[in-house]
Amino acid sequence: MNFDTALWRKSNNSGDTGCVEVALNTPSIGVRDTKQHGTGPVLAFSRHAWTSFIGGVRAGDFEYEESAT
Repeated sequence: MNFDTALWRKSNNSGDTGCVEVALNTPSIGVRDTKQHGTGPVLAFSRHAWTSFIGGVRAGDFEYEESAT
């Protein structure tokens, strides 16, 4: 998948580290690390997979639990 002409978006709430950008205006959804400044790899997802993932995030399916060590 070619994301050369994609419009990348980053959350307004993100800081300088640990953020991702998402390209929604392409046949597939692209996700990349902002620390790579557009030169790193892109993960590509189908629209169905992306919609399912976002639904799971909103439903709390991926809540972080710190392990007791």
